[in-house]
Amino acid sequence: MTDSIKIGNVDIERTAALAPMASVADRAYRLMCRRFGASYLVSEMISAKGLVYGDKNTAELCTVDDGERPMALQLFGEESAYVGKAAYLLGKYSPDIIDINMGCPVPKIVGNGSGSALMKDPLRAEEIVRETVKNACCPVTVKMRIGWDREHINAVEFARRIEQAGASAITVHGRTRNEFYSGTADWETIAKVKQAVSVPVIGNGDVSTAEQCEKMYEVTGCDLVMIGRGSYGRPWVFEQVRHYLRTGEILPEPKVEEKMQIMLEHAELVCSFKGERQGIKEMRHNFAWYIKGLHGAAKMRGQSGELETLDDLRAAAEKIVAANRGE
Repeated sequence: MTDSIKIGNVDIERTAALAPMASVADRAYRLMCRRFGASYLVSEMISAKGLVYGDKNTAELCTVDDGERPMALQLFGEESAYVGKAAYLLGKYSPDIIDINMGCPVPKIVGNGSGSALMKDPLRAEEIVRETVKNACCPVTVKMRIGWDREHINAVEFARRIEQAGASAITVHGRTRNEFYSGTADWETIAKVKQAVSVPVIGNGDVSTAEQCEKMYEVTGCDLVMIGRGSYGRPWVFEQVRHYLRTGEILPEPKVEEKMQIMLEHAELVCSFKGERQGIKEMRHNFAWYIKGLHGAAKMRGQSGELETLDDLRAAAEKIVAANRGE
């Protein structure tokens, strides 16, 4: 296995990348995953129309920290003119890559004709890619699913169109839109996409351990593996992947004390970007992920809505450590 891949002129270590996840993979989350070895990061979804119309919240999503590179900013939209203009506007944020979301299954996004709704409209998808490539300052990629539903698996044809339109790489989540995140990811279809196109293919779906990452590489032949939900409360999974791929040795999960220390570092980073009040509010679900499977987790999750300050979170972490002492 080669040590790196190229997307356009961007070198990416061939270990594991962090998937774009709305309301999860914010700058603090991404920086934590980078610290533990995520080789490539993608932003939360950025509305093309929101960017074009100057929405302040949309603009805030576009910040690229130098510690995150190589990193992509991900756009969503259903009209090529808006996505193209948004791609041009992203130039001032200097992303390494611009990714177009054609895989989000959320009804609010799909209902507007964006995200995975584009899997039903390959011609429109192709037009969006062409317009984005024309206006972008960097390589353009697409994140897609394998189809709209099991009766309409069109990933291979769709990927060929995307490649012809100028995409420099394609990420395939091995589920249909209608499956959302249920069932088992279809790695065989990812393999078929890899065989059908010449640009790099990134595989995504059902990878949460180093062994599963290696297996996805073997089964699909993909150029890079992307981890999403498997990183929830486990940013160290990227370190485990890198170490395993290099040595064949499985790194153990961190001890409870170390998990809580990492969680608090994450919280401090969130608060430094968003302020303590908003930061702790957003850390509640992250805290629940960090403590999953530990003694006292169920009770603490029930009380997480009461967390208001960093001191509250530190006290909660101490309770979890105490409940798991000796484990």
